[in-house]
Amino acid sequence: MASCSVTSHRYTSTWTAKQNKLFEQALAFYDKDTPDRWHKISRVVGKPVDEVKKHYDILVEDVRNIESGQVPFPSYRETRGSN
Repeated sequence: MASCSVTSHRYTSTWTAKQNKLFEQALAFYDKDTPDRWHKISRVVGKPVDEVKKHYDILVEDVRNIESGQVPFPSYRETRGSN
């Protein structure tokens, strides 16, 4: 089974690809105004609330770094015949 290990500021957690997908879907479903948002997302992904919040904080930091140009886009090789 595929997994993702996140390490940031002495925080380490392993999330499967399925948990990450569930996390993304739950974030889209439970917006910032949803009462008990983090508890609901926590139940969906099967992780403790503090871990879910930290995972979200890391996601926000990653997006911020990408948008500010601190993370370069990967260079993809062009393939012939693709549009």
